[in-house]
Amino acid sequence: MNSNFFEGKTKQDILNFFFSRNILVNPDFVNKIVSKEIILNKAFIDFAIQKRITVLDDSTYNSLIEQNKALFDTSKSKSYAVKVLVSYPENAGKKKFDDFVKHYNKRYYQLQELLKNRQELTHLKSINRVLGSNDRSTCSIIGMLSEKSESKNGTLSIVVEDPTGSIKVVVKNSHKKLFDIANNLPLDAVVGFVGSSNGNIFFPKNIILPDIPMSDLKKAPDDVYAVFLSDIHYGSKKFLEDDFNRFLSWIRGELGDGKQREVANKTKYVFIIGDLVDGVGIYRGQDKDLAIPDIYKQYEGVAKLLSKIPKDKAIIIIPGNHDADRLAEPQPPLPKKFAAPLYELENAFLLSNPSYVNIHAVNGFSGFNVLLYHGFSFDYYVATIPSIAEAGGYDNPEAIMKFLLKLRHLAPEHGSSVFVPAYDKDPMVIDTVPDFFASGHIHKTSISNYRSVTLVCGSCWQARTAFQEKVGHHPEPSRVPIVNLKTRKFKLLRFSSENSKTEEGGAV
Repeated sequence: MNSNFFEGKTKQDILNFFFSRNILVNPDFVNKIVSKEIILNKAFIDFAIQKRITVLDDSTYNSLIEQNKALFDTSKSKSYAVKVLVSYPENAGKKKFDDFVKHYNKRYYQLQELLKNRQELTHLKSINRVLGSNDRSTCSIIGMLSEKSESKNGTLSIVVEDPTGSIKVVVKNSHKKLFDIANNLPLDAVVGFVGSSNGNIFFPKNIILPDIPMSDLKKAPDDVYAVFLSDIHYGSKKFLEDDFNRFLSWIRGELGDGKQREVANKTKYVFIIGDLVDGVGIYRGQDKDLAIPDIYKQYEGVAKLLSKIPKDKAIIIIPGNHDADRLAEPQPPLPKKFAAPLYELENAFLLSNPSYVNIHAVNGFSGFNVLLYHGFSFDYYVATIPSIAEAGGYDNPEAIMKFLLKLRHLAPEHGSSVFVPAYDKDPMVIDTVPDFFASGHIHKTSISNYRSVTLVCGSCWQARTAFQEKVGHHPEPSRVPIVNLKTRKFKLLRFSSENSKTEEGGAV
């Protein structure tokens, strides 16, 4: 990530690269790139394009570095073996209808790239080549779902489209396995279909999801741990401060027996997956539920607690829907205007939601790629996807996370999350297979492995609220999933005063 993007390139190569992206480069700045006085990595290039700069010079360069220090602060990254791979900046501004069209086109091509080399998708054709054709031999198409309906006799009709056209895909309920897959597909998902056509209707024999390829679990060469927290909700009257202080005592090596203190000492990565504070004005009547109604004081308070985490442990933080950030995803890193005390923590990395980070690349080991997503879209899929509801809904975060991994998208259906169509790709596509997929939001703890990916849903530090009771949440507060990076085995630490113990687990 910190390698030189223009290694071996000439001055003209660099000028051509930026010119093709409508960016003019100051000649003196180009000379600095060629002489390696300034080294630009891919993260910087992507960030500059996302910010839509038109001129690149010393002033613009320094401004971009200042806007996203977490992405480019290599000294901090080296100190903590943390590399920020993807963190999305603020990208505000008025959006046009065309921006949404481009957004979905980008999504289609990203997911098409993942699907088109699948062995199952033989004789792949564009939809316009299938329409009107008399050839009824087996072929494959890749399309985005735009409509779905079920007839009285149980036949499922799905309209799928690609850039060349659209076609109706019909699935009969007599093919139960195929019907179940199709019935659980959300609109706007991109999938592959294998079957035949009569020229106007496509009859699938198989449905291929982008999914995660089979692979072995990657393991670190040394004995080190990562813990995953979420939904602290500092400032709420329901915030479980005593429980959180027990966690802080444990991670400082002040709580537990000798073995537990040794594990705390070997814990080097602390992930906090959103909703650090309860926020202000998040829902009607929230003021009655707040112990601290001032958003600035909420962040001051949570930063004071997190400052007690030993400085040899990296704290990786993303925002959630209760934080003082825009609701639309990607959410940029927490704004300094409100969360300034968090930026003063020397071991804290503040990233966007979602984001990618690489941890523990040491001694020739490539490290682990961690996908961080708070999980705002989870509510939608609990309510709309039959297989998730049947698996337990909010009580089974593993089912939700696995569902999204199979589709390789964090919020596939339009309306499942507010989004900003202003980046060079769809940021919610899971185009890189992570080693860890970490989330939160639903206040329910889960940790398991799906193929080569460890799925972690963080707990909460807030007792059950009236709103959660109303919508059917069953929180499991004060629990901390912890993973041994050498063995990839996991444990569940409980810091509740009512039930304090450790549960162990391993490869699934």
